[in-house]
Amino acid sequence: MSRHRYVVVGVGAVGGGVAALLHEAGVDVTAVARGEHLARLQAEGLRLGVGHDERLVRLCTVASPAEVDWHDDTVVLLAVKSQQTAAALADLAAHAPPGTPVVCLQNGVSNERAALRHFAHVHAVTVMMPASHLAPGRVVVHSLGAPGLLDVGSYPSGVDAVDEALSADLRLAGFESVPRVDAMAWKHRKLLMNLGNGVDAACQEGPAADRLVALVREEGERVLRAAGIAVVSRQEDLARRGDLLRPLVRRDEAGSSTWQSLARRTGDVEVDHLNGEVVLLGRLHGVPTPANELVQVTLNRLAREAASVRGLDAADLLAVLGEQV
Repeated sequence: MSRHRYVVVGVGAVGGGVAALLHEAGVDVTAVARGEHLARLQAEGLRLGVGHDERLVRLCTVASPAEVDWHDDTVVLLAVKSQQTAAALADLAAHAPPGTPVVCLQNGVSNERAALRHFAHVHAVTVMMPASHLAPGRVVVHSLGAPGLLDVGSYPSGVDAVDEALSADLRLAGFESVPRVDAMAWKHRKLLMNLGNGVDAACQEGPAADRLVALVREEGERVLRAAGIAVVSRQEDLARRGDLLRPLVRRDEAGSSTWQSLARRTGDVEVDHLNGEVVLLGRLHGVPTPANELVQVTLNRLAREAASVRGLDAADLLAVLGEQV
């Protein structure tokens, strides 16, 4: 039996899938949602697709941390997009006990530092989970292997009892998970991968898009080296993933987290915390990052305009950079 109760703040693709699978494994979970998604979850339950299967999961769902029954053994799994972290943390700080552990189940590397301003015990998860949330009340997990690979560690480093217990609970729910003392080094490798999310969301697939992805990742590698930030190697990352998350199904509904935000026309995307992180570090350490700057500006514009996904030709963006396929 789990040693913790979990409050999952943000029950979209990742948060919803994790909350539902923990619940099905017998773990105490309360989900915090909003809007039409909240209304569907409370009225009907979460429609959870896992591989080819689809079922209803009845989660305890509330509209705010103010409605949570907080206990000493409660752990928060923060699963909102990075651009929503500040508001979520402010709401949590107003209602959660200050000793509550907060686990950042999120892309990007800026959330943990933000959480540490409010909570003393912060943890990081490297999220490798092919899942989608395109309609209220519904989440799809696309892997026929493990539903996700969610390694966890303390922030800024180390492993404690919360990490050990959470990793065990995630494994109980079917996930691949191990505690890692260097969780942020793994999250920075994931950041480099996620630099391609904006291209995936904005551009038609093809050689030009592949070239643009390569450029933003090359800039990211240079910036992290200049900043002296520890990053696990690409080979280590590939070895960890192996075939754990394969094969994938329902590919027509699958896309990066940025692609999903643009597809749902949410009005914002997480690009400021992905490509924008590289831009920030580049400015701090004197490393030019023109490709990441262009992707950041372009995606924010597309989100404001509620543009369609993959409506741009990446060759046009390469031309702005003086590059060609």
